[in-house]
Amino acid sequence: MTTTHDASVTLEKASRGATAAKKVPITVAYGDGIGPEIMDATLRIIQAAGAALEIERIEIGEPIYEKGLDSGIEPSSWDTLRRTKVFLKAPITTPQGGGFKSLNVTVRKTLGMYANVRPCASLYPFVATKHPNMDLVIVRENEEDVYGGIEHRQTNQVTQCLKLISRPGSERIVRYAFEYARANKRKKVTCFTKDNIMKITDGLFHRIFDEIAKEYPDLEHEHWIVDIGAAKMADTPEAFDVIVMPNLYGDVLSDVAAQITGSVGLAGSANIGDNCSMFEAIHGSAPRRAGQNLANPSGLLQGAIMMLVHIGQGKVAELVHNAWLTTIEEGIHTYDIFKEGVSKQKVGTKEFADAVIARVGQKPKVLKPIEYQAESHMDLSIRPDGKPPVKQRVGVDIFIDKRDGNPDDIAGKLLPLGGDGVKLTVIANRGTKVWPNGNPDTFCSDQWSCRFEKTGGNFSAAQMGDLIKACEGAGFDVIKTEGLFTFDGERGYSLAQGQ
Repeated sequence: MTTTHDASVTLEKASRGATAAKKVPITVAYGDGIGPEIMDATLRIIQAAGAALEIERIEIGEPIYEKGLDSGIEPSSWDTLRRTKVFLKAPITTPQGGGFKSLNVTVRKTLGMYANVRPCASLYPFVATKHPNMDLVIVRENEEDVYGGIEHRQTNQVTQCLKLISRPGSERIVRYAFEYARANKRKKVTCFTKDNIMKITDGLFHRIFDEIAKEYPDLEHEHWIVDIGAAKMADTPEAFDVIVMPNLYGDVLSDVAAQITGSVGLAGSANIGDNCSMFEAIHGSAPRRAGQNLANPSGLLQGAIMMLVHIGQGKVAELVHNAWLTTIEEGIHTYDIFKEGVSKQKVGTKEFADAVIARVGQKPKVLKPIEYQAESHMDLSIRPDGKPPVKQRVGVDIFIDKRDGNPDDIAGKLLPLGGDGVKLTVIANRGTKVWPNGNPDTFCSDQWSCRFEKTGGNFSAAQMGDLIKACEGAGFDVIKTEGLFTFDGERGYSLAQGQ
C-alpha cells in the first residue's frame, strides 16, 4: 500500500522535475459560471503533480460579449493562442439568440482544430452506470457539417441550414481516427453516417472511410447508419472502440456516451489541429452552481490530462490520472456523483482538488491504472489529390417564394421559359416532388424548387442568368438558385423524393 509519506516523496520529486523541465507555454481562459473554480482546481492539481507550464491568461466569454464583441474573444487574444499553440479553456456562457456565435466553434474553425476527441470510460462500481465495461473514444469532425452556421430565412415559412461535407475535411478526420486507434493500441474503428438518406454528403464521408480503411489492415472497421448505431451504442457500448463521425452526430453522441458512462461532468475533450489545439470539459458553464464550491472539476481535469499528453508530459498526466482514479475509487465525491452506500465523503470543488493532490503517486486498486505510452507517431499528412473530374453544368434549381401556390399553375407559367434544350423537369416542395404527377395529399410550404435541365451540351451561366430574369418577368420571386453539375458524367445533385 502506498503511504502518505510515499505520496509526498513522489510529489516532491515531481515538483523538482517540473522545475528542471523546460516549461511549455499554454494559454488559459478561466471562463464563466463555474469556470474560474474548476480551472483553479485543475491548475492546482496538475502543477502539484509536476506539470511544467508557462501560463498566459486571456479573458473570453461574458465579459467580452458585454463589451459588444459578438465573437466573445478580443483580437489580441488570437495572437496569444497562435503563439502558445495550446489552449486550456474553462466553460463559457454564449448568449442565446441575436447575432452571437458560439466561441467554441469560432476557435475551432479559426485555428483549424479539425478533430474533437472524447474518451468515455466507465468508472464502475464507484460511479453508477449500466455499462461497467464501456471504454470507447469518439472522434468527431470539428469544422464542417451544419456547424458552419450558414443559415438563411428564405420565405415567410421556410428557413434553411447548409450542410457542408468536403473530401479533404472527411479525409483528415477519418485518417486521424485510424491513426489514433493505431497509436493507442485500439482494435476497431466504426463510422456512423446517415447516407441512406443524405446520399451525397454523408455518402461522401462513408466512401472516404471505406477508402482509407484499406490502408489499415491491422484494424477492424465497420459502418453503421447513425440512428441504429446510436441505439446500439446506448445499449451495448462495449461493442465499440473508436467511433468516427461527422460534426453534428459526433456532438450529440459524444454527450450521450459521456452520460451513459456515469456523468457528462466527468468527461473532457481535445480539439486537435495541425498547429493549435484546445482542451476543455464537455459540459457548460452552469451559472446556477457558480461561486458555491460545488462544481466537479473532473471534466476540465480530464481535458488537462489530454493536454499534458499532447505536449509531451505524459508521465505527469499519468500521475494526475491515477491520483484522480484513486480519489474516485476511495469514494471522495462531489455532489453530482455522490451516492449513499458507494460514496464515502461528499466534498466541494476545492476539497476534491486537495484530495487528488494528496494521492499523487498512488494508483487505483480496483479501477485499471492508466499508463501513457511514449508518444507514437501519427501520420496525418495530406495525400495528394488525383486527377480532378470533368465538371459540367447541366441545369439549375430555381427556388421561388409563392404562398398558396398550385404546382400545376406554377408549371404552366414556367414551361414556356425553357428553350435551346432547356426545360422544366420537376417542381419540388421541401424536397418532395409535387409536379409532374404530384400527390394532392402532399403538404406544401411557400418555397418551391423548380428544376430546369438541359439535354446535351453545357448549360451556360448566361443561360442561367436569362432563365432567372425570365422567371422574375413571369411574376415569380426568385429567392435562390443551385447549379446542377455532373462530375465525369456522374450526377452531383439529388433527386426529389418520389422522382
